[in-house]
Amino acid sequence: MDSEGAGGPAGVVCPGCGGVETRPVELARTGKGAMRDDLYGRLAPGPDKAGDGCLHFAEGVVLTGLGIALGYAGLRQGDPLYLAGGAALALLCLVGTFVVVRGDGREKAAAEAGAPRAESLWRPAHYCSGCVSVFCPDGVPWRGALTPEQFKKFVWTEAGYAGQLPAGDKARDATVPSGLLSRQ
Repeated sequence: MDSEGAGGPAGVVCPGCGGVETRPVELARTGKGAMRDDLYGRLAPGPDKAGDGCLHFAEGVVLTGLGIALGYAGLRQGDPLYLAGGAALALLCLVGTFVVVRGDGREKAAAEAGAPRAESLWRPAHYCSGCVSVFCPDGVPWRGALTPEQFKKFVWTEAGYAGQLPAGDKARDATVPSGLLSRQ
């Protein structure tokens, strides 16, 4: 009789502690204890870039509009300082908006290009709640046990978007052991 324990198939044993309280990372991100341990973010397969460009564009349009309104107020009141300041603010906000939106587009393209590689490393991984580690059963496609932060940095680095790890994310400072890949 084949039974399932902790969301994973019978026989999936953690190489770190020998425990059987393992489950695929996909289930661990949303399962029991995930919110308390912030597993959703710590085990993320890639950056979430949905809507960033649109949001930044909308913010830029609002700020540009404020600059135009300031310039218009200066024109109506005959105050050249408000007119020049408003025009300069509007121009600066407009250029800044296009630079930021273009950067968002590049980051999103990098995330989309690296997604298949990240998925191939992320999907077979399992999380052990006993020793708080991530591993691949049978060591394929990578071997060893990693902390969630090391795992996240490993996946993001192999996918080509490690530079998008947010400031303050512990994965940014994690050291990933070399030679993890079991097949190139």
